[in-house]
Amino acid sequence: MAADTGGFEDPPAEVLEEAAASFGLLASSARLHIMWALSQGESDVTHLADRVGGALPAVSQHLAKLKLAGLVRARRDGRRQIYFVDDPDVVTVVRVMVGQLAARARKAPVRSLRRAGA
Repeated sequence: MAADTGGFEDPPAEVLEEAAASFGLLASSARLHIMWALSQGESDVTHLADRVGGALPAVSQHLAKLKLAGLVRARRDGRRQIYFVDDPDVVTVVRVMVGQLAARARKAPVRSLRRAGA
């Protein structure tokens, strides 16, 4: 017996694989922090590195991966590359997930997901 899907069709396997790859990129706290910062507005790599507390070369590498995945874009402003998130749905996903967890963390003490000694 088929489950009621509420009128929604399952996406093709290729779409699910692409979504999983994008979520995999966001599984890095550094890249997620960069995406959070860019969801607030565009920035160059120097300002992003300062904001997220990362080394300039590392932030550049993260941005290159995010750009290849189509999660961020860049435009030239003189000699600088300005990075931004061009897809409002990606901004929404990042803001909802991080914002929800931040609100939850303010309400209750943070518990580690790792077991002691693991």
